[in-house]
Amino acid sequence: MEYSHLFKLDNPIFQVISEEAQQLGVEAYVIGGYVRDCILGRNSKDIDVVVVGSGIDLARRVGRRIGSNVSVYANFGTAMVHNSKGEEIEFVGARKESYNSDSRKPVVTYGTLRDDQLRRDFTINALSFSLQKEDFGKMYDPFGGVEDIRAGLIRTPLDPDTTFSDDPLRMIRAIRFATQLSFDIVPEAFESIKRNRGRLSILSVERISEELHKILLSPKPSVGIDLLEKSTLLELILPQVHDLKGVDTQDGKAHKDNYDHSLQVLDNVAKNSNNLWLRWAALLHDIGKPSTKRFERGVGWTFHSHEVVGANMVYHLFAHLRMPLNEKMKYVQKLVLLHLRPIALVQEEVTDSAVRRLLFDAGDELEDLMTLCEADITSKNDRTVVRHKKNFQLVRQKMKEVEERDNIRNFKNPITGELVMSYFDVSPGREIGLLKESVKKAILEGEIRNDFDAAFEYMKAKGLELGLTPREDGECAQTSLMD
Repeated sequence: MEYSHLFKLDNPIFQVISEEAQQLGVEAYVIGGYVRDCILGRNSKDIDVVVVGSGIDLARRVGRRIGSNVSVYANFGTAMVHNSKGEEIEFVGARKESYNSDSRKPVVTYGTLRDDQLRRDFTINALSFSLQKEDFGKMYDPFGGVEDIRAGLIRTPLDPDTTFSDDPLRMIRAIRFATQLSFDIVPEAFESIKRNRGRLSILSVERISEELHKILLSPKPSVGIDLLEKSTLLELILPQVHDLKGVDTQDGKAHKDNYDHSLQVLDNVAKNSNNLWLRWAALLHDIGKPSTKRFERGVGWTFHSHEVVGANMVYHLFAHLRMPLNEKMKYVQKLVLLHLRPIALVQEEVTDSAVRRLLFDAGDELEDLMTLCEADITSKNDRTVVRHKKNFQLVRQKMKEVEERDNIRNFKNPITGELVMSYFDVSPGREIGLLKESVKKAILEGEIRNDFDAAFEYMKAKGLELGLTPREDGECAQTSLMD
């Protein structure tokens, strides 16, 4: 079958590269993901060009021709050009690679097009088409990559043990591509992944994290996580998730498989959000359960405080994988910590006080928390799921009503330490903290309105209860402060 019509050969950049390559006396081919995605009908703005010669020299000529800056990465022998269509064209010289056993960084020498295709990770990524004038658009497929695309298969050009041992990141990439494209890894490659799992030790955790992010951002991320589990890689990469697997039974009572449940929650979230960190929260929301699991006679299996334990585990997991320990990690921690709260509201009479506290604690993350918690409603009984989701709508309505009335979500305490000291004869100390906390609690419990006047009167009364003495000019100082 002819595929050249899929390669968008009328793209002006291909003609420019062809002409400049001819002037330079080198051969140039589009290779890899762009070719694969064209055949799959997927859009791609990343174009890789392999050059039998100097990729950097060709990139510079193309850059001058189209008036684009060229980013050169001499250590890697590559260069990047951006064109006016927003495409990124990366140029690299064709090369042969050989590996030492203690590193995934290859020893590189110049090579032919076939040499370069042999070093590719999978047959579907080894496809190329020519930019030479004499065979412009001709596809070169030495390893049956097109047939593997038709069959939906992930296969390596070389013996998989060689491919995966040389660069063990390819094992995770195989799982990532299988997840993204809904392809199957051929049995011999999957078994090779199991055999070569120990080679993961030479990888940087940053590269592993990058692949995990891509898996989680796939349309159905549970596929990738489960392939990691079945290939025995998950217990090396994410042991906290691996440890969720399994069901214990005692006195005829069993708990749900928290691993299967977590994957279902992850997929439920993925249907409603592309937020990578919300998907991380979905995957990790129950990781505190294995260490908090207890069997209580007359009660059954319990996981008391697993949300607190899990939130603490998030930090260590992020630190180990060198993922950001900034607001992104804190966001995941917060959702893991709070994920039971909305569900608890569903299961009991919804009080204004409970809603106010949830609004206060969740803040700007409330909608994401609700998305996670609705995804957390899983059961083999469809009627149970429907009933709980209907109750969730009642909770949402209650939240809307309380928020509109009390303006709690981005709550700021009307009482400041400066204000307390302007009214009472008191220096910085524990009394100020006690007063501020009591005012906050009174507002959240609905004892007083969420406004300054009510809070100030409450503060005065509580201060007297604590034995504080108002300043003689307290009211005047307070008025001056507010002005």
